[in-house]
Amino acid sequence: MESADRDDAPKDDPGTGPAPDGATTPETADEDGGTPDSPSGTETSEGAAAEGASGNGRAGLAIAAALLLACGGLVGYGLLDTEETKPKARAVPTAEVTYEVVGEGPVEISYLARSEDGTATVVRDAELPWKKTVQVPLGKPPTVAIVLGEKGGQAACTLAIRGEHVQRATASGEFGRATCAGELPAAGQ
Repeated sequence: MESADRDDAPKDDPGTGPAPDGATTPETADEDGGTPDSPSGTETSEGAAAEGASGNGRAGLAIAAALLLACGGLVGYGLLDTEETKPKARAVPTAEVTYEVVGEGPVEISYLARSEDGTATVVRDAELPWKKTVQVPLGKPPTVAIVLGEKGGQAACTLAIRGEHVQRATASGEFGRATCAGELPAAGQ
């Protein structure tokens, strides 16, 4: 349909005059040749059609936006999940080790637990008696060390591997120290 300017339209009506950029105006003639203001026998005019189309257009636009977001999410998930699945580290064989500290006074305890890099866990101001059973990787020496505080006292550490007592050591006095260590077989033995 072509846009038609109406010469008989009032000049101070803001909806009249030529439409910018070739857009049609509500005054555009409908299929019957009439204008929306003229009774052409049909109530369907471009304005009414535009109202119905805009309602359907909004629903269609909402559906299209939802589909676009869903597709974008799937594409994003595919792009983000492109890392190859890394094989899980092989389980390191371990042995059960029980550390125990008895005595009086607060004590600092350092012990080795399941850690492939061999770092120790430290418990500060541990209340005695203290006992911990952990898994230690085979080939790593299980160790527990104690340090008394400035008030001194007396404390003893013990070490048991797989339920068998291995070593006992005693610390006493101000900042007294003691260490209990054992040997685990290397992995595969």
